[in-house]
Amino acid sequence: MTIPFRREDPLPPGTAEPVLPPVRRILCDNPGPFTFRGTNTWLIGRGDVTVLDPGPADSAHLHAILRATQGERITRILVSHTHRDHSPGATALAAATGAPTFGFGPHATPPEAGGEGGDNDFRPDIALPDGAQLESDDWRLTAIHTPGHCANHLCFALEGAGAEGVLFSADHVMSWSTSVVSPPDGDMADYMASLARIAARDDRLYLPGHGPPLPDPGPFVAALAAHRREREQKVLDALRAARRATALDLVPAAYGPTLDPRLVPAAARSLLAHLVKLAAEGAAVRDGEVFEAR
Repeated sequence: MTIPFRREDPLPPGTAEPVLPPVRRILCDNPGPFTFRGTNTWLIGRGDVTVLDPGPADSAHLHAILRATQGERITRILVSHTHRDHSPGATALAAATGAPTFGFGPHATPPEAGGEGGDNDFRPDIALPDGAQLESDDWRLTAIHTPGHCANHLCFALEGAGAEGVLFSADHVMSWSTSVVSPPDGDMADYMASLARIAARDDRLYLPGHGPPLPDPGPFVAALAAHRREREQKVLDALRAARRATALDLVPAAYGPTLDPRLVPAAARSLLAHLVKLAAEGAAVRDGEVFEAR
């Protein structure tokens, strides 16, 4: 099944774009192979503003957020997850505004345990467990714990002010590409379970961490799930053909010869997540970094 990615996004970095009556988007100027054109920072509310995902530690982006909210008051800083393109900017924004920070918790994987891209310095002032709600006079946000891409990943459902059926999907579902699931902090079994959970909500609009807004996300999420299942079958078939292999060994068979060389390490991490899931389910046996089909 083809995933209907949306890669047209003309928003200039640093510009606040109205998306819905209570929501504006600012694009951080941190483009890359995993961030697309940059990280989306979401401004929720008018007057009293909640900032979702302040982005990396970037002075130009901090000034763009403050400029967009001039004459208003930032009262909350939310972090969807602790990757370095989403959470480090919270420190300077909190210092500039006095607003408390919110998130599920600190990064779950310590530096010595491996993993990539984690912000191990972030500690939310206020923890948001699954189902926690934040309210203003006009709208309400509900935190939805969606581990998989990152163990402490949160999506946020928005209600009120004409925004029912809207989900801030962060990096769990992005409009421009699939999400990297990289062990040990990323977990493919968790990712698939979280994907099924948000698919069951039947939202009408996703506002992701990277890429433009995603209307009618149901078919998109179904295609994502089908893609992951197909990729897992390719991994298992390739492992059976090789008998014993590492995740890196299986990248050519699973992704084909046209994969951007810059993405090979991330592809290998994603395949490792599939292999770990297959081993947990009894379809493979793990010996360190080497896997064998059963």
